[in-house]
Amino acid sequence: MQLPLPEQIKQQAAEVAFGKPLIVNNLRALVAELIVDCALRPEWRWCSGDWAGWDFEHADGTRLEVKQSAARQSWSTRPKRPQSPRFDIEARSGHWVEGGNWQQNETAGRLANLYVFAFHPVSDDTADHRDPSQWIFHVTPSDLLPNNKTITLSRVRSLAEPVGYADLLASVERVRRARSGFETPVSGSA
Repeated sequence: MQLPLPEQIKQQAAEVAFGKPLIVNNLRALVAELIVDCALRPEWRWCSGDWAGWDFEHADGTRLEVKQSAARQSWSTRPKRPQSPRFDIEARSGHWVEGGNWQQNETAGRLANLYVFAFHPVSDDTADHRDPSQWIFHVTPSDLLPNNKTITLSRVRSLAEPVGYADLLASVERVRRARSGFETPVSGSA
């Protein structure tokens, strides 16, 4: 038996995880972040990692978190009554920093200044989570978010206009510039 090379393992894992149009929930977050990264480069640095406190950082210190949901899921059976999409916005008591150390916050709070809520609305057989043109984005400053653990898509829509991939950078920059007086909630970097 021949030992597989790391490159072969990487290629096969990528094909299994991302080779189909519908991506499982935990890996779809990575796809959504990659799509956002492509839109925000080079103005923003993608800094997420194993449970990092935020996903992107601007040179001015602004932090951005990406949350995603999709109308079509990877499992084959569709529920009779689909649930309203929800996003996790729970305040955190700390975050992981480079080197794998936990940094406790003085008080619980949101670590990002801005949130990008990415929603994939296509529910028929044309759904492809890998296609940036099928996603809709809502950009909002964190201080507008309710003090809840989650937020529904309908509530997100009441806070921010939807934009497509082509307008994502302009929307993020507009909100970033408007929040210039905000303070960065936690010191350090992800």
